Amino acid sequence: MPSAINAAVAQQTGAGSAPSATLSTTTEGAGGGTGGIYSAIISRNQPIIKVKEKTYEELHKKCLEKNILYEDPDFPPNESSLFYSQKIPIKFEWKRPREICENPRFIIGGANRTDICQGELGDCWFLAAIACLTLNKKLLCRVIPHDQSFIQNYAGIFHFQFWRYGDWVDVVIDDCLPTYNNQLVFTKSSQRNEFWSALLEKAYAKLHGSYEALKGGNTTEAMEDFTGGVTEFYEIKDAPKDIYKIMKHAIDRGSLMASSIDDNLGFSYGSAPRSDIGELIARMVKNLENAQMTHSTVDYQGTDERPAWTIMPMQYETRMSCGLVKGHAYSVTAVEETTYKGEKIRLVRLRNPWGQVEWNGPWSDKSEEWNFINEEEKIRLQHKIVEDGEFWISFEDFMRHFTKLEICNLTPDTLEADKLQTWTVSVNEGRWVRGCSAGGCRNYPDTFWTNPQYRLKLLEEDDDPEDEEVICSFLVALMQKNRRKERKLGANLYTIGFAIYEMHGTKHHLQKDFFLYNASKARSKTYINMREISERFRLPPSEYVVIPSTYEPHQEGEFILRVFSEKRSLSEEVESMIEAERPSPIIFVSDRANSNKELTADEDAGKDGEKTRVDEKKVSAASGKGESRAWSAKAREGSEEEKQFRNIFRQIAGDDMEINAEELRNVLNNVVKKHKDLKTEGFELESCRSMIALMDTDGSGKINFDEFRHLWDKIKSWQKIFKHYDTDHSGTINSYEMRNAVKDAGFRLNNQLYDIITMRYADKNMNIDFDSFICCFVRLDAMFRAFHAFDKDGDGIIKLNVLE
Repeated sequence: MPSAINAAVAQQTGAGSAPSATLSTTTEGAGGGTGGIYSAIISRNQPIIKVKEKTYEELHKKCLEKNILYEDPDFPPNESSLFYSQKIPIKFEWKRPREICENPRFIIGGANRTDICQGELGDCWFLAAIACLTLNKKLLCRVIPHDQSFIQNYAGIFHFQFWRYGDWVDVVIDDCLPTYNNQLVFTKSSQRNEFWSALLEKAYAKLHGSYEALKGGNTTEAMEDFTGGVTEFYEIKDAPKDIYKIMKHAIDRGSLMASSIDDNLGFSYGSAPRSDIGELIARMVKNLENAQMTHSTVDYQGTDERPAWTIMPMQYETRMSCGLVKGHAYSVTAVEETTYKGEKIRLVRLRNPWGQVEWNGPWSDKSEEWNFINEEEKIRLQHKIVEDGEFWISFEDFMRHFTKLEICNLTPDTLEADKLQTWTVSVNEGRWVRGCSAGGCRNYPDTFWTNPQYRLKLLEEDDDPEDEEVICSFLVALMQKNRRKERKLGANLYTIGFAIYEMHGTKHHLQKDFFLYNASKARSKTYINMREISERFRLPPSEYVVIPSTYEPHQEGEFILRVFSEKRSLSEEVESMIEAERPSPIIFVSDRANSNKELTADEDAGKDGEKTRVDEKKVSAASGKGESRAWSAKAREGSEEEKQFRNIFRQIAGDDMEINAEELRNVLNNVVKKHKDLKTEGFELESCRSMIALMDTDGSGKINFDEFRHLWDKIKSWQKIFKHYDTDHSGTINSYEMRNAVKDAGFRLNNQLYDIITMRYADKNMNIDFDSFICCFVRLDAMFRAFHAFDKDGDGIIKLNVLE
């Protein structure tokens, strides 16, 4: 059974979701050489999309023409851009670089890893990813457009580009930065007048809503946002024997790589170095605490103006005697071999994003091992004796002290292999909706089957002459969306995973019984609360279904599912079609009076004891229903229920033989209450108004007996379906059963419509009562009948004017 692993993220949360459209795209990437890394499986050269309002170029031009400096209205220089959960007891001053120093520059001598020094924010995970990014110049230029300057055409506006769930987005900012005593509070460069790293951090903070949103995370999250790549994680104690080869290949192929030492916070890193500003904040917080204890009149309850009793970083460093820091992200910037005393020694170069605090053991900057290395080799290894946060460590010591390794690959090529492949990627977006498609993992068989399902066709086997198996290699990556940005709403990362089942010959949503009697062919190793989880698989060519899920049921959120395969494959959402059994035509009553006269005459004859048979064709013509819906009056009158209906309807309707919403409610409730086996309080007036509106074809606000009879026949058939799923006779059905109930009624909907039905009709306990159930089906029936009435040529497409 699936088990969950807690990666201990930064904040405690509740649920939150936002609507999501579903899309499926397939692009092929070029491989076969180093250049193929950059020709996109998810194109790093494709245009920016979803730019709000004006583009950077338009805004920049406008500022120059008006001779003004840009001010960002969406990320203003105030506390709303800094924090959402706390109030820092000192006031930061927002300044532009020209107010901070003389001769500010965007980039000095090229953007490199030594330009990144962490400030007071616990975002070492993000800064470690930046340091890795600087090693790959082509990617760096994609994220940080270099045609920006404080000298030529300066207008106080800058922009950066990030990969977001399949698309590249352009983030435009002004250059106002938070300072204290004229010092940058957050990320800064080792050179006081260089600002690209501080501005990049600001753009990333804007992308997620605030600086505080960056507090705590894992490095691969930022690596993916810089590249659109695929991440892999290794517990170093369980790493493969050839882990050094894997790391070497990662560096050679331009992959981004980071490592950390476990401190029981899992994959979430958020430490920061001690500093003057941090110490000042700590002292001021302590003074405020003391003041609160001394002066009992200070009362913050019931107000939003509450000082923070916690500092900005998740924690300050836990420094070990060897100089390494626990719970802290390090960039892996090089993997090399050198000769030491006649023997080959393997080395790893790491960088602390603080720009200080280094390893002090063997192969550290000042260690005696370097005395045995010649100057030429030192130059090759870029050995420097300087406190810049970067240091060499032997591979053996690296394996001994570090606990986790994170790699973001620019292609899904396995790092054990010696050649690059051409990969195909399929991208699907979806969401889990509480009560409909948030079914949880396989530990919850009653709801697991309701999760979104994605059909995967593996069409061709791999091209590997050395492999005798007929096999397809592919990688599945499941990423949850927008959780960091929604932290201020209480959102946090869910514990997620997926399972893969073999299926044949069906395009419909697989039911509960399938999963009870069929084992999965593959699955994620574990469920874990990280933004993305990915796994490699090798399965025979066939048709499969991928089930992404949260560990617990009823958790709402959006996700993106990417499937990479070496050969051609097809990935698409199961049950994306909308269709229904051909409904009866809409009841168009052009001459309602004639229809009612025939009905009245028929009833009068019955009263006099005469058995009058109404001509079926005549009834059909009057009601517009056609022969298939014509009823025999004799057969109706033979029914006890029919007699009750006629009597009740006539008594309530009066001479015009038409009823309004309130009268319809009385008729329905009088009949329904006779069904003792159906536990219901009857129909609400609002539901009956909806029924009238949907059945009323002439806009009179009333329905006649034929329209009512048609409605009741439908209600009776739907009532049977409701009773079938109301197994506990509570008068409600579980919202997760609505998918099957809709199917039994002859409708097939896509996942978005099932989500809408659940959100519209289910109560807080995810139950749907009889009234809501019938109201939903009346709407579905009316919509399909209306659509088919307008779809004259039957091609599934209609055109409507405003009146229609």
